[in-house]
Amino acid sequence: MPEPPGACSEVNSYSRHWPHLFPQHGPGKKHQRAIVLAGWQEEIVTEHPGLFARGLIHSDGYRGTNRVRRPVGGEDKWYEYPRYLFKNESADILRLCGETLDRLGVAWRHNKPNEISVARRDAVARLDRFVGPKY
Repeated sequence: MPEPPGACSEVNSYSRHWPHLFPQHGPGKKHQRAIVLAGWQEEIVTEHPGLFARGLIHSDGYRGTNRVRRPVGGEDKWYEYPRYLFKNESADILRLCGETLDRLGVAWRHNKPNEISVARRDAVARLDRFVGPKY
């Protein structure tokens, strides 16, 4: 029987072989070691970049409304727009995110050294097609 929309399941698995399947996992902090996809992982990401982007945003990202105040003619004017932020201390993970956004045709920029911003209206709309809501 299919689960209702928004339902979540938790899956646990324990094995000595997980490091063989996910070689980028290892001891130490991830931003202090190389995070490189294995060949088979790269094939999957290349074939399904939208799903990879979704996973990145759902794990270390945010979609929200940016509110900006600007003085205009002596008065404060406010405007707001939707945007995505992806934050990670690992330069390798940021690179993987940027490469994936490039594959999807989504304009992005580094707004901080450890953060990627997607804020152009057309780019946000395009990324919305792949990411969907967090549950």
